[in-house]
Amino acid sequence: MPRSQRTANLIAVITPFVVFLATIVLYWGTWVDATDLIAFGVMYVIAGFGITVGYHRLLTHRAFQTFKPVEYLFAAAGSMALQGPVIDWVADHRKHHAHSDVEGDPHSPHLAAADGWRGTLSGLYHAHVGWLFVNHGQARRRKYAPDLMEDKGMRKLNKNFHWLVLLGIVIPFGIGFAIEGTLGGAIAAGLWGGPVRIFFQHHVTWSINSVCHFYGRRRFDVEDYSTNVFWLALPSLGESWHHNHHAFPRSAAHGLKWWEVDPSALVIRGMRRVGLAWNVTLIPAERQAARLAGSGAKAAEQEKIAA
Repeated sequence: MPRSQRTANLIAVITPFVVFLATIVLYWGTWVDATDLIAFGVMYVIAGFGITVGYHRLLTHRAFQTFKPVEYLFAAAGSMALQGPVIDWVADHRKHHAHSDVEGDPHSPHLAAADGWRGTLSGLYHAHVGWLFVNHGQARRRKYAPDLMEDKGMRKLNKNFHWLVLLGIVIPFGIGFAIEGTLGGAIAAGLWGGPVRIFFQHHVTWSINSVCHFYGRRRFDVEDYSTNVFWLALPSLGESWHHNHHAFPRSAAHGLKWWEVDPSALVIRGMRRVGLAWNVTLIPAERQAARLAGSGAKAAEQEKIAA
């Protein structure tokens, strides 16, 4: 794809982030204040780790084990992100790994029917948001998430998803009222900790589906198009080391280098230290090196064939 098209697509993805930050700067003291950002931050962390640590690394990939009440707590927190009921989310994501960037992947940007720039735009749109209207929640739960279907507590959380989403709006409302003591302050905090936070968090998660299968860096021998995108690491709480994750799906840490910032891995390590997590899957340097060696050998072979 020409550089101009790549740049245009990237601008389209980054624009909502810029608009969000610009809104805070331009309307500070009128539409947004410190209380609103506190509510936003608290709920972003709760719902965010609910998705990354709970929905993803714990429940989808079983990268570590913990007590059942802790599992349920993370599942409830992830539900507040409004990304779908826990069992549906896990089933969709396991299906993504089973068919990554090939037919059957719920949200690959590489399966568009059109060619050229139209196919590129169509694929990125589908991976970013379009798949929500056609494939979201369609993975067979009995096939892709039988362990959660057999868990009575998870089925109950799945069924009561809408109440947990509502709780994710009530909590920031309560934060606003506790800090400012006014209905107006509570409503503003509820707005920023609820709908605004949900929109921003959705956009970050969707960027893992689109950006992290299109732009970025790769180093391991994997069959899909997953990439690592450093500038998404903090807002995604470590999920944007997506190529690393596809190379080692069961790893509790997606950031495999010391400089690959991964807040979710830090949470899991902290849980292990206090006895709340065990059987934590981490990838030793030797295994990473072996995968890198495999990548080099495959590239050399491909060059030999091409010659």
